[in-house]
Amino acid sequence: MLQTHIAHRALRPAVTISAIAVIALTSAPAKAHVKWFAPYIIGAPPKPLSAVFQNPWFWMGISLVVFFFILTRAFERSRFGGAAFDALDRATGPLWPRIDDYIRVVVGAFFVAIFAVGGVYLTPDLKTPAEWVSWLQLLIAALIFSRRTMPVAGIGIIALWLLAARDYDLFHLLDYLALGLGVAAYLIIEPMKEEWRAHRFEVLRWGLAIALMWSSLEKFAYPEWFYPLVVEKPFLTFGMPRDVFIPMAGVAEFTMGFGLLWTALIRRLSAIALIVIFTAAVWPFGRIDLIGHGLITAILVAVACDQNREAGALARFKRHLPSIPAGLAVALLVFVSGYWGLHTVFYGAEVFSGAEPSEKATHSYSPEYPHGPESDIGIGAPPNRKQVQ
Repeated sequence: MLQTHIAHRALRPAVTISAIAVIALTSAPAKAHVKWFAPYIIGAPPKPLSAVFQNPWFWMGISLVVFFFILTRAFERSRFGGAAFDALDRATGPLWPRIDDYIRVVVGAFFVAIFAVGGVYLTPDLKTPAEWVSWLQLLIAALIFSRRTMPVAGIGIIALWLLAARDYDLFHLLDYLALGLGVAAYLIIEPMKEEWRAHRFEVLRWGLAIALMWSSLEKFAYPEWFYPLVVEKPFLTFGMPRDVFIPMAGVAEFTMGFGLLWTALIRRLSAIALIVIFTAAVWPFGRIDLIGHGLITAILVAVACDQNREAGALARFKRHLPSIPAGLAVALLVFVSGYWGLHTVFYGAEVFSGAEPSEKATHSYSPEYPHGPESDIGIGAPPNRKQVQ
């Protein structure tokens, strides 16, 4: 008993310092989806990769995160690791037996909320004039509350993504592919037999991790998209220069997503850090941020509560400390080459279909016709986006 008490006292500072250090690398705007609040042009050429990899703040952020991940993994492997898991399990124990009910309620509430908002596919930046889309989202919410109809709701989410892909640039929709598929897969397999059902939280976690790592690359490819937010809300940078804060925020978002795929203690602490950040983002960004990130927060709560202590995929590889920088390097290579490579495939290396970056436009020709002059996504012109001045 005395040894357990001593172990708990010893582990608290290390766990707390690691968690706070990771959280300090992030901030609210790192998790606010920029396309919901500022002008953007998807087809604009991204910053060259040489500019990204020559940025010293990028490498400083990577170095700090690798250090704290290695520290956390070493602690997890130590004799105090079990006590750390016990403390986390006690803190999250009341919610863990009802976590499926929690996720279903949040997913249902999310679709009710976007039904009430109206005029969007799944997220605030995917506008549509089609009224029936909102009613389809209300139907999805209703289907979630019976395990028999949950798979139909999952199929409905995939259908909404495909409808949005019809109306919007496919590259744009890649931001929401992994998360949408993760939530849909959860709804489809949760009522199945246990051999399938056992993987329901894993598909949620992978979907969210991929979505975070993919969307974080906007901060390196298009840092100018974030400038209006920094001008309008300068307190978000905590006094850091704009061009220091944005790449560090991008590193934080990418590595937190990566952390969700690693060993149990790293992924649970990453989830807790992200919960704090997403919650903090609601104050400066309001209800849009709360609704838009509702699904993400629910998945993070599930990851933080998950009492499975296994490392998951590639467990033998993750066991060793050098695997952290090696795994992060591989993840960066895959996602960076995928983002810049697919952008080139969709839009070419130099030209793009859109307004000049200095104009207040969305992702295509003009604010009045954000899908281009030939767009025909419904009756009448698409609704105007609110422009950030």
